[in-house]
Amino acid sequence: MTPAPPPSLGSHESPFSNLDGSCVVQLENSCHFTNLSPFTRPGKFCRGYSQGLCSVMALGLKCFRLIQPASCSYLGVLIRPVSEVALKTVSGRLPDCTQHMVYQAVPVCHFASKKAKAKGKGQSQTRVNINTALVEDIISLEEVDEEMKSVIEALKDNFNKTLNIRTSPGSLDHIAVVTADGKLALNQISQISMKSPQLILVNMASFPECTAAAIKAIRESGMNLNPEVEGTLIRVPIPKVTREHREMLVKLAKQNTNKAKDSLRRVRTDAVNKLKKSKGKTSEDTIRLIEKQISQMADDTMAELDRHLAVKTKELLG
Repeated sequence: MTPAPPPSLGSHESPFSNLDGSCVVQLENSCHFTNLSPFTRPGKFCRGYSQGLCSVMALGLKCFRLIQPASCSYLGVLIRPVSEVALKTVSGRLPDCTQHMVYQAVPVCHFASKKAKAKGKGQSQTRVNINTALVEDIISLEEVDEEMKSVIEALKDNFNKTLNIRTSPGSLDHIAVVTADGKLALNQISQISMKSPQLILVNMASFPECTAAAIKAIRESGMNLNPEVEGTLIRVPIPKVTREHREMLVKLAKQNTNKAKDSLRRVRTDAVNKLKKSKGKTSEDTIRLIEKQISQMADDTMAELDRHLAVKTKELLG
């Protein structure tokens, strides 16, 4: 007689899920001693041993029926995606039993994804807001703030006077000229005028000995100017507005911004060094808090410099 094929199993179904009491009885009956080998058939001891073994097997199957729902749920949770696992307690009454089975789904630890970590990095840290009057005897944060703001104003003034698409006489006013008396502004040793939209005149009659130094300063100003000299009169042709000229001005704007950032770093370093001198008189927590405030002010000023550079770059490139 051909044995029946084994029943098909579902995704979470156990091969013993359909066992009941009648199956256990059939198993006990199938283990009769007449099926034993000839060597174990005559003895009562062997017959009793085989019957006891069948009873133990039947008892084991009954126990498995009790734990089968919980084991199926546990295995089902393990093979399901993490997003589908529900953290809840399920209770149910098993057939032919007088007790309830209560089991809990497996708790799963959800780790932070790369997107969540990237989002967390973008979040700003806790800002410090110290009352300047309370730490005035340690360091004047108002003076530090004024020095940092002066860096911004100096950069804005530089942008307005030297970085323009159309070169004007005012663009040459603050060009530094090296003289015997030190560095002087070009408008202090000369008379600057606009002869035509394409030509600027620089008259060095008052300081003729500085003519050569003035020509060198104009050429090295970064404004793409090529002056021509006639005695004490310097002619400065205004270059045409080309794409290369615009890009050169943007490059000069970046250089000036980097110089402003260097000045800002010096202001921050000087303030921190001054703060560290009062370590013996002030607690370390207070020193650390004020230092964080100074760094925060410097970061805000640095961001302001970058904003001015972005606006000027957009203006120059059109």
